[in-house]
Amino acid sequence: MTRRSNADDAQSEPAEGDGRFAYDGLDRVIHEKARLGILTSLSAHPEGLLFNDLKQLCALTDGNLNRHLAVLVESGLIEVWKSASTQPRTQTLYRRTALGQQRFLEYVNVLEQVVRDAAAARDAANQAAARVRLGWSGN
Repeated sequence: MTRRSNADDAQSEPAEGDGRFAYDGLDRVIHEKARLGILTSLSAHPEGLLFNDLKQLCALTDGNLNRHLAVLVESGLIEVWKSASTQPRTQTLYRRTALGQQRFLEYVNVLEQVVRDAAAARDAANQAAARVRLGWSGN
């Protein structure tokens, strides 16, 4: 059974051997650290961000930012707007698309499930360790 990324997913827990921790909703396009940072920045600024603002927020070089933006544009997750100015340099604005908004929210839902699963595993391990300690004597 594969993991779905919608809200109903938390309701139907697959058995341990059924790919319980496969997290198919962790989209490889979004999951890369720089692209996750870019999409998160654009989520916080729905009106869009200029190239230099994204560069500063995500702590990326021009070349790195350009490459990651190209992947996100090719995937249809963000759109590019160029200013029609007569200045020597045009301004470039980046915004999330409707598809980008949807896929980012789906991704975040799956990531939240990862955190819940990790917390549940930690709690179960702590409970098991406490039971083992109760059965042993320090002598």
